[in-house]
Amino acid sequence: MGDRVPVFISFLAGASHSTTNAPLAGKLAEGRVPTAAAPGIMWPMAVSNTPFPESHPPRSRAHVWLRRGLIAIGALTLFVGSAVGVGALWAFMILPRSLPSVTELETLQPVQGSKIYDDNDEPMTELHVERRIFVPLAQIPQVLRDAIIATEDRRFYSHWGVDPIGIARAVVQNYRRGRIVEGGSTITQQLAKVLFLTADKSLERKLKEAVLALELERRYSKDRIIEMYLNQVYFGHGAYGVEAAARTYFGKSVSELTAREAALLAGLPRAPSNYSPFDHANAAKRRRELVLRRMVEYGALREEDAKRIARTDLGLIAPERRRTTGQYFLDYVQQTLEAKYGADLVFKGGLNIYTTLSPSMQLAAEQAMRDGLKALEGRSAKARPGENPEGAIITIEPQTGYVKAMVGGYDFLRSEFNRAVQAKRQPGSAFKPVIYIAALEAGFTPATRIEDSPVSYPTGSNGQTWKPENYDRIFRGPTTLQQAIEESVNVVTVKLQERIGINKTVQVARRLGITSPLDINLSLALGTSDLSLLELTSAYGVLANQGVWMPPVTVRYITDAQGKLLEEHVPEGREAVAPETAYVITHMLRGVVERGTGQAAKVLGRPIAAKTGTTNDYSNAWFVGFTPRLATGVWVGYDLPRSLGRDETGSRVAVPIWVGYMGKILAESPKEDFPVPDRVAMLLVDEDPSGECIRPVPMAFIKGTEPQVSCSGFGQRRAETSPTAGPGPSSPQPLPPRPKSDNSP
Repeated sequence: MGDRVPVFISFLAGASHSTTNAPLAGKLAEGRVPTAAAPGIMWPMAVSNTPFPESHPPRSRAHVWLRRGLIAIGALTLFVGSAVGVGALWAFMILPRSLPSVTELETLQPVQGSKIYDDNDEPMTELHVERRIFVPLAQIPQVLRDAIIATEDRRFYSHWGVDPIGIARAVVQNYRRGRIVEGGSTITQQLAKVLFLTADKSLERKLKEAVLALELERRYSKDRIIEMYLNQVYFGHGAYGVEAAARTYFGKSVSELTAREAALLAGLPRAPSNYSPFDHANAAKRRRELVLRRMVEYGALREEDAKRIARTDLGLIAPERRRTTGQYFLDYVQQTLEAKYGADLVFKGGLNIYTTLSPSMQLAAEQAMRDGLKALEGRSAKARPGENPEGAIITIEPQTGYVKAMVGGYDFLRSEFNRAVQAKRQPGSAFKPVIYIAALEAGFTPATRIEDSPVSYPTGSNGQTWKPENYDRIFRGPTTLQQAIEESVNVVTVKLQERIGINKTVQVARRLGITSPLDINLSLALGTSDLSLLELTSAYGVLANQGVWMPPVTVRYITDAQGKLLEEHVPEGREAVAPETAYVITHMLRGVVERGTGQAAKVLGRPIAAKTGTTNDYSNAWFVGFTPRLATGVWVGYDLPRSLGRDETGSRVAVPIWVGYMGKILAESPKEDFPVPDRVAMLLVDEDPSGECIRPVPMAFIKGTEPQVSCSGFGQRRAETSPTAGPGPSSPQPLPPRPKSDNSP
C-alpha cells in the first residue's frame, strides 16, 4: 500500500492537467480498472479493489459547538482538578511548614502583667495587655459550656475540627436572611485563630486556620479544646476568658453563674463591642434571646425556662461596684510609667509598682466628690444634654510630696479625662497667696494697710481702662493685708501686685513649683492664668512643710519580675520660701477659715489654713487648704467653661466637698498645730483704721517687722517699744464679730 500513494498522487496530478485522460479518470472514479495500458500512463503492479470513499456532506453548526463545548469542559475539568491537586499539596505539604506547632500550647505562658500596690503594699490592680484568669473546665458550669457550644458550634462534639455541614448550614441561613447571621467557623478554628493567627480576612488565613484546627483535634481531646477556648476568647471590656468576663459583668466567679448570666456571656464573643451590655443593653438583650433559642434547640434548656429568662433584665453588676478605686490615679501612674519605660515593659514585664495612694483617703475623696456634685446639680438649672458639672480632688503629703488621693471627675466610667492633672483653669482668688508671699518678701506685713478704693488702669492706646472690682461692690477704705486676704478683697490685691511688681510674683510662683505660663499683667493678681489643681495644691503644700517644696510623687519604688529594684523615690526637696515667711502666710490663711470666706471649714475644729477661689460668671469654684500633715485642693466646674449658677462660689460649692472629705480622714487623727519658727512674733493688731482696738485680730510677724502699736485685748491699746509675742494661733482671745462680708471667695 505504501507504494501506491505516489502513483495516485502522480495520477491525480496528471489528470488535473490533461484532457486526454479524462475518460480514464471517470472509469477510475467508477472503480473499474482498464485492461490495457493507456499511452503515457504508468500503472502499478497491483491495484486495490477498494473504491474511493464517498465525500460526506458538511456537518451542522450544532455539532461543531457541541464538540467545542465538550472539549472546553474537559479542559476546565482538567484545570480544576490540577488546581485542587496543587492546592491540596500546598495546604497539606507546604503550608504546614510555615505554621506554628500546636505543641507550643504545652509551654504557652500567659503574658505577665505589672502589679500596682497601695501605700500599705497591698495589691490594687494589674496592668496587662489582656485581663485573663485561667480556670479549669471542672470549675466552668455546664450551662455556660452548653450555651457557648449551642451558639458558636452545635456540632462541636461531632466534627473533626472543620465542619462542612456547619458551613453549608451557615450559607443557607445567611442566604435566607439576606445577611450574615451565622458563621461557619468551628470552636476549634476560632481557638486556632486566637492562639496562632491574626484577624485578617483572607483565603490564606482561613486555610491556615483549618489546617491548625485539624492538628488541634488530632492532638487534644474535645474537653481540652473547649477548656482552652473558654479561657482565651474575648468577651469585651478588657475581659479575656470566662472568669474575667464573669467578674467584669456580674462581679462573681464563673462557677457561680446562672443560666441567665451564661446566656448573656455566650452571645458576646461574636461581636463584644456591638453586644456590650454596658454600652448597648438592648442589643445585648436581643442577642441573649437568640442564645436562649439555640440552647432550647440544642437541648440544654427547657423552652419555658428560656421564655422566663428572656423576660428578665440583664442582671449586671451595679455601676458603683464596677468602679475601680483610684482609677484616675492608676491611669495617671500608668501613663507616667509608659512614658518612662515603654508600654512593653509596663504591660508585659511583670513589674511590681508600689504607689503612694491611700485607699481610705481615696474612697472618702471619691464619695465626697459625688455627693458634692449631686448637691450642686440638685440646686442648679438642669444641665444641657450630655453635659454635667465635674470636679477634681488632690491630696498631697507635704513632707514627702506623696499623692495620697486623686479624683479626676465624677466617675471614670463616665469620663476618663483627669481634671486633677490634665485640666488647667483659672484659679481666681486661690492664687492670691502667691502675691502675698511676694509682698512679705518685699517687706510688707499682715498689718500693712492699702486703700481699698476705686482704681483704673489703661489697657491700651485706644483709651480703654480696666477697673478691678470687689465681689460685693464695697470699698473698705484703709485695709490691712490680713483682712484683704481673709475677705478676698480684689482691689487691695491688685494694688499690692502693682507695688511689688509682677516679676516678683512670677519668681515666687516658679519656686513654689508652678510651671504653667503666667500672665504678665496686673490681672495675674486675680488668678487669671490657667493652672492645674495638682500644681496649685503642691504650692500650698510648701507652706505646710515650712517653706520646703517637694515635687509631687505617685510611685515610691518599683521592682522587676525578679525583685530587682528599678527605681526608688527618696523624698528630697528644696527651700522655696523662708520658714518664717511660710508661717506668716499660713497664719494669714488660717484667718480665711476663722473669719473669712472659708468659715465653713471651722466645723472640723482644728487648725486649717486655706483659700477659696471663684472666677468670673461663677465658672470655676476652688478651695485649697492644708493641715500640718496634708494639703488638699478641690475644683468644680464644667469641662466647657460656663456658669455653675448664680452665687455658686468656692465657698458654696468647693468648701463643702473639702470639709466632707477631710472630716472623714481627719476624724481619727489627733489635732496638730502648725509649728512656729523662732523668728516669728505674734501680736493682736486692730483692723479698724481708728487704732482703738475695736477689731483686734491676732497676726504673725517676722521678728523685726512688728508694728509699734498693738492691742492687748478689745479696746485695750498697747504701745510696743520692742517686739513681744502675743497670743498664739492655738489660743486666740474672744473677739467681737467682724462685719459680715459677701466678698468673692
